[in-house]
Amino acid sequence: MTPSTSSSADVHEPEKPDDRKAHPVDVHINERPVQLPDRTVTGAQIKRAAIEQGVPIQPDFVLVEELGNDRTKVIGDADNVRVNKHSRFLANDGDDNS
Repeated sequence: MTPSTSSSADVHEPEKPDDRKAHPVDVHINERPVQLPDRTVTGAQIKRAAIEQGVPIQPDFVLVEELGNDRTKVIGDADNVRVNKHSRFLANDGDDNS
């Protein structure tokens, strides 16, 4: 049997939304720079990336997005977040003894 000269790999199919390329984004977590794997990530992915890059937090810490104008939003582990180079987060153990 001889190999076929035509291949379905030669046909270019339009990209599906799930096929888009990841675009790493640099953000700040607890005032430290952290590179995230893509522009849309979960709260758990944000914390995992921060831990892997040396930010002294734990996976069970509370993650808060700083929205500006003294506004914040708590981000759950399963929450999807769209980030950009201006995104800033705080992560703490949730124990507010100040």
